[in-house]
Amino acid sequence: MASQKDYFGAGWLVSLILAIIPVTSYVLGVVTRFKEGKLIAAILRLVLGWNIIYVLDLISIIFRGKIVRILNV
Repeated sequence: MASQKDYFGAGWLVSLILAIIPVTSYVLGVVTRFKEGKLIAAILRLVLGWNIIYVLDLISIIFRGKIVRILNV
C-alpha cells in the first residue's frame, strides 16, 4: 500500500489541503495507519499526531506526496 497515494488514494493537491488542516491531518493519519494494519504506528500517531508528526506530515506531503512513516510496524 505504500505505493498508493495517501489519504485514501486522493491526489497530491487534495492530500495537501487535508494535511494543512490539523484536525483532518490527525484523524486521517491515524485512520490511514490503522487501514495499513500498523497498530503501533497508529497509536504513536494518536499520541504525537498533534505536534511532531503534524509538521512532518505537512512537509512530507509537499515534497513527496505521502505521509511520514516513522515506524513501519
